[in-house]
Amino acid sequence: MCHVIVTCRSMLWTLLSIVVAFAELIAFMSADWLIGRAKPSGPEETDNRSGGPQEPYRPTLGIYGRCTRISHMQFSRRDTLCGPYAENFGEIASGFWQATAIFLAMGIMILCTVAFVSVFTMCVQSIMKKSIFNVCGLLQGIAGLFLILGLILYPAGWGCQKAISYCGPYASAYKLGDCSLGWAFYTAIGGTVLTFICAVFSAQAEIATSSDKVQEEIEEGKNLICLL
Repeated sequence: MCHVIVTCRSMLWTLLSIVVAFAELIAFMSADWLIGRAKPSGPEETDNRSGGPQEPYRPTLGIYGRCTRISHMQFSRRDTLCGPYAENFGEIASGFWQATAIFLAMGIMILCTVAFVSVFTMCVQSIMKKSIFNVCGLLQGIAGLFLILGLILYPAGWGCQKAISYCGPYASAYKLGDCSLGWAFYTAIGGTVLTFICAVFSAQAEIATSSDKVQEEIEEGKNLICLL
């Protein structure tokens, strides 16, 4: 018989697992890893709201994507265009970024799998006598290691020609040059920290769902068990 067990700690772990997976996925897909040098607008480009010249624009560069502006001379304005600069894996600008993409993708796949499984832990707490919480916590720890490897390798690619075109000639491995880090990089770091927090917190979720109070509720014949 399926017993639906909901506790504060198990629900918090489930929510954090889902948030972490989505945060890492969004960061990986974003083009806002590097913010390039400011590019001044031309004299013919005007701001539609103020009528004056547009502010300098800073293009952004991701692991495989980028955002830049394209001109519309007939309208005296520019539109921002975002999309992948690499049509296939081999066209990613740096070998280090290719390795980053592999490690991040592996970590994100594990996190998404755990997030999917975590939804069902309310009803199923063990498989083959192994606690789902403990298994998921182990997988989250492994995913965190993949994410760390990817984030360590990413700055090594700042010396590639693509990054130099955005960050200037002083950009090199682990040196930003004229660029700054975008929100996607910080989101990936924050998601990695939360991944390890989830891995540790999974043990608390296991303790909460196998406590004496839960066992007492099961023995009383209750199918829906909610505990603070």
